[in-house]
Amino acid sequence: MKKKHNEIDHFFATTKRLSKFGALISKNQNTMTTFKKIVAAGCAAVMLASCSITLPVNATSNPVGTKVGKSSGNCFLGALCFGVDASIQTAAKNGGISKISTVDYQNKNILNLIITHTCIVTGE
Repeated sequence: MKKKHNEIDHFFATTKRLSKFGALISKNQNTMTTFKKIVAAGCAAVMLASCSITLPVNATSNPVGTKVGKSSGNCFLGALCFGVDASIQTAAKNGGISKISTVDYQNKNILNLIITHTCIVTGE
């Protein structure tokens, strides 16, 4: 009878150890799930982040006018630009400007995947 009692005790002890191990695995899986969610949220934040900068390029002695002309184009992957015309001449033409006062350059960059180049011209 003693032997059978030891087998039962051994069975319950093993079951108890396995349940602790199962709880540990479950806790680690929850931790990994939480970690994956945090990493995914971080990646989404980085992907949605962008940088934009506007710089003055040129100014003339002409008075600052009320007309504004813009020309822009998009580039992909930092180097693939197709049919981009962000020139001063095109911006002046788009705004109906014959006397240019100021020229600004704007660059919007989304992780170097999509880059928008814009030329902004003001004048009369």
